[in-house]
Amino acid sequence: MTGASYCHDLRCHCHCPARWPAPERLLVALHGWGANAEDLASLAAYLQLPSYQLLFPNAPLPHPHAPNGRAWYALEQEGYPGLAESRQQLLDWLRSLATTTGISLSHTVLAGFSQGGAMTLDVGLQLPCAALCSLSGYLHTPPVPQAQPPVLITHGRRDPVVPLAAAQQAREALVDLGLSVTYHEFDMGHEVTPPVLKTLREFLAAAVV
Repeated sequence: MTGASYCHDLRCHCHCPARWPAPERLLVALHGWGANAEDLASLAAYLQLPSYQLLFPNAPLPHPHAPNGRAWYALEQEGYPGLAESRQQLLDWLRSLATTTGISLSHTVLAGFSQGGAMTLDVGLQLPCAALCSLSGYLHTPPVPQAQPPVLITHGRRDPVVPLAAAQQAREALVDLGLSVTYHEFDMGHEVTPPVLKTLREFLAAAVV
């Protein structure tokens, strides 16, 4: 099933497994700068997560150059304008999902690509999520974790957009804070490839009870 339920201010795509019983877990995936919800929603069938309901929200801000693109905050200006507002909106929306979906945060995985990965590490460390997955992401601010979910970080060695060093720095910062981090590098650029999706599935199978 695909729809726009549970979206409120963050319009999103919803994918439910075509089987019963109802899904026991929730995966929320945040797109990158200049993309939109459809970018990651197009990967739903390839994720192969039959026990998960999948939500793909649109970022709240329009992209300055891409007509259909969205952004979680401005990258073209210093200081990340819009970050504080998007952070609070995303926090409020994620907290509301337990009521609207019937799935608690403890059974919710937050994932994101690129800028969405940065938002995942920012917001996800403030919530009791089941796990966090940052794909080609980075830390945009020093983390101040209020929770200790297991974290997956994947990154391309040939990434021309977000340097590999950003992923390595994120791993070191999170490990120093006592988090359990699973880290994988791939021979790829700034993208989500089948090996990345396989790694994501294997991580969720091992990390999420």
